[in-house]
Amino acid sequence: MSHSARYLRSLRSASSLPSGSALSPSRTIPGANDRAFVEHLNGVFPELQFPPELARRILTHGSHPTAINGHNAGMSFLGRRVLESYLLLFLQSSKALQPNDNIDAIITRTIGSYTLGDHIGRRWGLGRGMRWTPAAPARRLAEDREASMVSVGLYKVQGDAVAAVMGGIFHQFGATVAHRVFHTRVLPYLENLPEQFIADAQSICERMGGTEGKLLLDNATPTAEPVAATN
Repeated sequence: MSHSARYLRSLRSASSLPSGSALSPSRTIPGANDRAFVEHLNGVFPELQFPPELARRILTHGSHPTAINGHNAGMSFLGRRVLESYLLLFLQSSKALQPNDNIDAIITRTIGSYTLGDHIGRRWGLGRGMRWTPAAPARRLAEDREASMVSVGLYKVQGDAVAAVMGGIFHQFGATVAHRVFHTRVLPYLENLPEQFIADAQSICERMGGTEGKLLLDNATPTAEPVAATN
């Protein structure tokens, strides 16, 4: 099976998440506490209007005590497949791709969780907006916060949240919007993308309006309808 077929097949299967996933009915009723999650994501993507339930799940890591009411693992799984598929399609369409290039290695290096967390998660301020529980005690974090952020897993958790954001956008707003987010808000900032592909990445980004380009087409409108549960 080709790389394209494998990734697109995994994306299609991930689009139908099973019962018990991040889209299953919540045990809590969304309320004022969800407003901060909505405001954070809407601040990063002003054109999009995230439903409170979806925003809360995207920004809640499984390590947090409130994860019992829903967390971002399912959306992160979907978003990872979205990122892999779009990066694969970009690489295979680039004239810079050489016959001896290891596509799997390029994908792993370019959109690894730590890379996403460091380059994209920090840019989106996810460390301030998400709920998670560090593995290290608070005293250790206070002593050397910058060094500790890596050891306690902040970049990994932020990377999972980036994937969850992509999964949430793909699910709620569709593939076209997710594709534009990838090429204008993600790929231009991935420092581990091999240099040979940078010109093509910049060209696509510019054609889509640049790093501040529109995400919604003129005939599309954002939706904030509650996320439907899957069975």
